Amino acid sequence: MTSPQRVPGTSAAQQLSPAFPERAAWGTAGKLRAWQAEALEQYFRTEPRDFLAVATPGAGKTTFALRLAAELLAQRKVERVTVVAPTEHLKVQWADAASRVGIRLDPHFKNSQGRHGAGFHGVAVTYAQVAAKPALHHNRTAAARTLVILDEIHHAGDSLSWGEAIRDAFEPAKRRLSLTGTPFRSDTSPIPFVEYAPDEEGVLTSQSDYSYGYSRALKDGVVRPVIFMTYSGQMRWRTKTGDEMSAMLGAEATRDIHSQAWRTALNPKGEWIPAVLQAADRRLTEMRHSVPDAGGLVIATDQETARAYAKLLRELTGEPVTVVLSDEVGASRRIEEFQESTRRWMVAVRMVSEGVDVPRLSVGVYATSSSTPLFFAQAIGRFVRARKRGETASIFLPSVPVLLALANHLEAERDHALNRKPDPDDDGIVDFDDDALERANQSEGASDELLGSFEALDAQAAFDRVLFDGGEFGAGGAVGSEDELDFIGLPGLLEPDQVTALLRTRQAEQTRRKSQTTAPTVSQADKDELEHRALKEERNQLQSLVGAWARRTGKPHGTIHIELRQQCGGPAVAQASRSEIQARIKKLQAWFVGRT
Repeated sequence: MTSPQRVPGTSAAQQLSPAFPERAAWGTAGKLRAWQAEALEQYFRTEPRDFLAVATPGAGKTTFALRLAAELLAQRKVERVTVVAPTEHLKVQWADAASRVGIRLDPHFKNSQGRHGAGFHGVAVTYAQVAAKPALHHNRTAAARTLVILDEIHHAGDSLSWGEAIRDAFEPAKRRLSLTGTPFRSDTSPIPFVEYAPDEEGVLTSQSDYSYGYSRALKDGVVRPVIFMTYSGQMRWRTKTGDEMSAMLGAEATRDIHSQAWRTALNPKGEWIPAVLQAADRRLTEMRHSVPDAGGLVIATDQETARAYAKLLRELTGEPVTVVLSDEVGASRRIEEFQESTRRWMVAVRMVSEGVDVPRLSVGVYATSSSTPLFFAQAIGRFVRARKRGETASIFLPSVPVLLALANHLEAERDHALNRKPDPDDDGIVDFDDDALERANQSEGASDELLGSFEALDAQAAFDRVLFDGGEFGAGGAVGSEDELDFIGLPGLLEPDQVTALLRTRQAEQTRRKSQTTAPTVSQADKDELEHRALKEERNQLQSLVGAWARRTGKPHGTIHIELRQQCGGPAVAQASRSEIQARIKKLQAWFVGRT
């Protein structure tokens, strides 16, 4: 079939064929964002059978995919559309979005039906649904020219059997569009229909056809800037052997100590969670001065704690709290009702971790023990969708090294590696270098054997610092102190450069305030804590410089760390002394100005 003649100055994506009577509806999808038009133009230059688009959460992958589907339908290059989504809720969300541009998808299609109704262009199904009966979906796909849209494609690798089922089911597809908004999987299961190629170190990594990262989306105003408010505090617990343990949340320790201190902090019976929820609610109130319908979300580890957190919030605010549990009937309806309301808080386990569209979410509390980069990016993705320029998002985090590293790497664009090489320096201590994220991908279950093996005794909260755009601000303080309120009181409408400027101002005010206070006698413990904080700040400075050098040179972070160790000496970042870290910082600064 001959494609319609293109109007000069328009792309194939911008001018749809009049072949279908639905053309008028498809033409009302709204103006495309620059990246969407760019990605569509790239697709239609070659019209490949497989196309992988990686775009940060909140960027508008659904709009991009549906515009592409409308074009292919209009030109009769495909006759059917099948959308594969991770959850039942997202099936309905896809069908609703498609209906707005004239594409009719059946989100209630059952495997037992065998075929969809005549009034639909196709179906929306889940990965689990396809894996349950791949032969059925293979035959459906082969029966007509089909476009398959694989939403959050990394789920096709959730298990080897799922990957095989997805590949078998959609091998006959005329076109396949794969989408993802988060870093790829931490395991080595290949993802169907994704191309892999060796990088400069020989590691097979996924190859995207188009990528739109958080950093670029932030500059374009497509996503919000994210401010991370971090909280530390003294934790105390009893082990299964009866020994009492205590640790400062975030202080250097073994992985198991980190895990148990973290779990102690998240215990709803302690004082850490109520203090952090109160601080987050204060922040939400501040946001509502400029964004009246701003909402908050607490992400919990399990259903029992989710209900306990909701009770704490009800007592704190005197208002109803929406609780969303993924296995309960009506969970999708409660999310939609929350989005349409002006209710302050929602508490959920995993139901809103990926793909769910609640644009008014502005404040989050990361109160879960999940620590993989994949889950973290999905969770933060619920807050970054921008409705208008100037809106910000504030996320409250435990001061746990792996989470701080993930927050500082929010803008990193990562591919899926099939054959990672072992790290000879991996001693189990999570630090702030790039390898920390590699280890974090594999360590979430490191202390699973400890579940039920300890008793949380006490969890105190203390304001730690603010993370933004790779920088750190604030020098700690008591909950409710002026040092904390300086940052909780930031305006709700700020451009990214204004956020940085205000954070620097608040930092300077705190430094001035502390310098005017008569310094008391400093104990050895306080000296140790100051030394520890200074070391962490210098590690973060080093990591920021490594990230900047990686962006300038294209070298992986790990390679840069190796070169620094070769030139400056010393062990890996986790074991390096302050003087060794300072030497590497000076070396990097010299590289930036052209000195070798």
